[in-house]
Amino acid sequence: MVCVCNTTYCDTLDPLVLPPHGSYLKYESSKAGKRLESSEGRFQRRLCAPDIVLTLDTTQRFQRVKGFGGSITDAAAINILSLPEKAQDHLLRSYFSEEVVMSTEVAQPSSASTGSPSAPSWLRDQNSPPSGSSTSSSDPASSAPARNEPTCALQRAATRCQRGPRGPHQLPERGERLQEAALGGLGALVGLLSMFRAGDSVVRGVAPQNEPLAGLFTPPQAPTIAFTAAQQRDFILHDLGPALARSAHRTQLLILDDQRIHLPHWAKVVLGNATAARYVAGLAVHWYLDPIVPPGCSLEATHKLFPDHFLLYTEACSGFFTFRFAVSLGCWERGDQYSHSILTVLNHFVAGWTDWNLALDLEGGPNWVKNFVDSPIIVDGSKDVFYKQPMFYHLGHFSKFIPEGSRRVGLHSSRRCLLCQLEHVAILR
Repeated sequence: MVCVCNTTYCDTLDPLVLPPHGSYLKYESSKAGKRLESSEGRFQRRLCAPDIVLTLDTTQRFQRVKGFGGSITDAAAINILSLPEKAQDHLLRSYFSEEVVMSTEVAQPSSASTGSPSAPSWLRDQNSPPSGSSTSSSDPASSAPARNEPTCALQRAATRCQRGPRGPHQLPERGERLQEAALGGLGALVGLLSMFRAGDSVVRGVAPQNEPLAGLFTPPQAPTIAFTAAQQRDFILHDLGPALARSAHRTQLLILDDQRIHLPHWAKVVLGNATAARYVAGLAVHWYLDPIVPPGCSLEATHKLFPDHFLLYTEACSGFFTFRFAVSLGCWERGDQYSHSILTVLNHFVAGWTDWNLALDLEGGPNWVKNFVDSPIIVDGSKDVFYKQPMFYHLGHFSKFIPEGSRRVGLHSSRRCLLCQLEHVAILR
């Protein structure tokens, strides 16, 4: 199931209007082709022998929601730009306007990223860690809408979560070269915050390093260095934390930005230091190893240890580690994976969920390390069309109806429904 959008057509939704007292609105998407279709019904006081009863308890209050959205990578920007202007407008409005799903979280790499057709200019020179600025005129994003249009021209995309710079993989994991790269990245990051502020964009959150332990396992061409939890703690304690505190930017600092298999250990190491903890607002988490790590012993355990620091999912995508088809147009099961993940983590104290690339091409790129993956929107620039996939609509069931500041409340099931595999969450707007 896909929706084909072009210069003249793209599906939209009416603005959300609350139904009369005693009624409810139901929005449904289905493998058969429904795309956020609405219907109205009346609450009934009694049902004859219901299969399952859900009891709402608004006296139980849990975490507040920060939002849902995706990432503006070079790959996403290049694909958006490959479309005619009217189709570009339809694509951006699909994400950021009240007419469709109203995403409020926008993540963006601040330096090297695999979501690009080539390595950035500074990364091609192995001896020149970044400083002061993370792009040059030869970098794809410097001429793409990624730096401004999706997040400045569209007022609903008000929230950013910035990824810290990545350095050359060949840098040693410890010692002076690591410190040099980290400090160079620090200068680039603070400079980038100033650049966004000058352009009337607000960067509300930043993570010092994307997947800090990936450098231990990735191939040599991957743009990353390795940080241990102790190294990240010390970097925040002595360098990044004070630098952000001295700056004019009220930017929140997120730690980890990696798999939840590292929780709660990572949090204990960094937040166990009271001084470092004062600089940190929350923890960023990726979804890729979730099937092997129960949420209770990772997410919930971390929340119980550090309830004043929020949890935020900052990267997810389907099609990774797939040897045949990174992109699977219309795959309903991949949409199901999105909903399952969001429902699960919301019920374990996570405050928001951010997808990876907003849009990719039919191959799942461009990607300079050939790490092709799927995306909620796939662009076919040769035909001037783009396809909204089931993942887009599954994500929309949350971003459309759960605004920032909403709060999870209690919802109890009379029993587990094995036949329907019902998953649920209750949010008070």
